[in-house]
Amino acid sequence: MQIKSARFVISNTDYRKCPSPTLPEYAFIGRSNVGKSSLINMLTHQTKLAKTSAKPGKTQLINHFKINDNWYLVDLPGYGWASTGKEKRYQFTKMIEEYLTNRSNLRCVFVLVDIRHPMQANDSDFMLWLGERQIPFCLIFTKTDKLPKSKITAQIERYRKQMLEFWEAMPRYFYTSSLKKQGRAEVLEFIHQLNQKN
Repeated sequence: MQIKSARFVISNTDYRKCPSPTLPEYAFIGRSNVGKSSLINMLTHQTKLAKTSAKPGKTQLINHFKINDNWYLVDLPGYGWASTGKEKRYQFTKMIEEYLTNRSNLRCVFVLVDIRHPMQANDSDFMLWLGERQIPFCLIFTKTDKLPKSKITAQIERYRKQMLEFWEAMPRYFYTSSLKKQGRAEVLEFIHQLNQKN
């Protein structure tokens, strides 16, 4: 798939104010500082479509971007907000859960995890939450440029073993590097295939 256009549409805190659910959409989410904004910019061949920051937790709204005028890329706030107050965490959680359970045009959630680290409890909990609600998701391993190939393979195998404790199979996964543009073609082709099933 070629990205011919990518433009910001709207940000909000309420799924009921999202664009009319007439086009397929794909949500991207992960722990704070997992490299989500950099990945979105890499996928869309832009440098400033999603705002990047050295400070975790930059994304605090549901952000819709229209891609090629025929699907939406949705940038969701991260989870695991260690520096955020209890009330704010509750608001973020409620906003994300209502969005994920009420968008009829949501085709897939891409759960981003930093390949350098073991699976975190909130990653596992979030994926189980998606599974219990039968919300389709894939894994995206980020920052693969930070590890040699042998360690990437070992980390993915470690994830697979952990997931098989709760799941029948490892979900579809991609490994990416925003710096090296790795994984871009594979993620976009997967989205293209799902769009073809319209």
